[in-house]
Amino acid sequence: MSTVLEIADLKRLAQRRVPKMFFDYADSGAWTESTYRANESDFAKIKLRQRVLVDMTDRSLASTMIGQNVAMPVALSPTGLAGMQHADGEILAAQAAAEFGVPFTLSTMSICSIEDVAEATKKPFWFQLYVMKDRDFVRNLIERAKAAGCSALVLTLDLQILGQRHKDLRNGLSAPPKFTPKHIWQMMTRPQWCLGMMGTQRRTFRNIAGHAKGVSDLSSLSSWTAEQFDPKLNWDDVEWIKNLWGGPLILKGILDEEDALMAAKTGADAIIVSNHGGRQLDGAPSSISMLPRIVDTVGDKVEIHLDGGIRSGQDVLKAVALGAKGTYIGRPFLYGLGAMGKAGVTKALEIIAREADVTMALCGKRRITDVDASILHKD
Repeated sequence: MSTVLEIADLKRLAQRRVPKMFFDYADSGAWTESTYRANESDFAKIKLRQRVLVDMTDRSLASTMIGQNVAMPVALSPTGLAGMQHADGEILAAQAAAEFGVPFTLSTMSICSIEDVAEATKKPFWFQLYVMKDRDFVRNLIERAKAAGCSALVLTLDLQILGQRHKDLRNGLSAPPKFTPKHIWQMMTRPQWCLGMMGTQRRTFRNIAGHAKGVSDLSSLSSWTAEQFDPKLNWDDVEWIKNLWGGPLILKGILDEEDALMAAKTGADAIIVSNHGGRQLDGAPSSISMLPRIVDTVGDKVEIHLDGGIRSGQDVLKAVALGAKGTYIGRPFLYGLGAMGKAGVTKALEIIAREADVTMALCGKRRITDVDASILHKD
């Protein structure tokens, strides 16, 4: 494929170049995947208001997220196992994001560690925290993020227990992969991916291995991870983490007005309307369908961001029009990473920026900071 014009082109390339178990990990949801599909399809129901004969010169997508300047109101979502889509994936994605001028968020469940990414980048990145039962490990993660100069902490609230993703179970997903005949065949048919992985030592969860008590090899890491997500996580823990961190805090995983009110009371700098990409509670509403309600409930109390279903610059504009101060892309940058490495992440950002810019102009706006519900068509 010589021409990449949209995120779907990157998706098709990634599917050809990434072993099935890892492509499916990125491109899947829980159970029937109804919420995963709704995240994307519900954007298509929102129609734009076309305007003509307005000055379209000197357009700008520049904005801020939690007070930080961004080239456009888009951040790279925290995504586990990005380093299995492409060798050293988190490093490459962080570099692409920094050069483009948008935030990169490193997942707790990344392949490249906090220190790996900090050493390879020149600009601060954000760190996403999963709260484990081992609170000493959590405290250590926060201290490592502070030492690395991370400029915001993104606390994920909706993974106290792991939602069931059928594709991962059927594929026997692990990092690094198990050398079963099925997995060996998947890797052999992706020679470019294999060469990249042979050239790096980063093939497991490096934020955990060597840092968590009792985790010394792959088998102990797997059992530790399966047991460590904390079902007792509650609002009191948010206060504890906020005090430990002492910097900008973003709460991810809000999908209900009552929870939004509770989140706003914590003093967090922003909340992310999100259903974990449809990977947790299948049957929950899409993120974009809940955004207006949450904006109406707490929009005057806390900065609101949106994660889930964004596949184009038009989707970014729609989210901003409905009250989101920032948006996040997960799968789009993972498709780019799997397809073309760092250049693919840059391509994904370029596609979204170009689509947002042209759409904004045709809706009669010159600056994304002026975009509001007036660009949306009302039946």
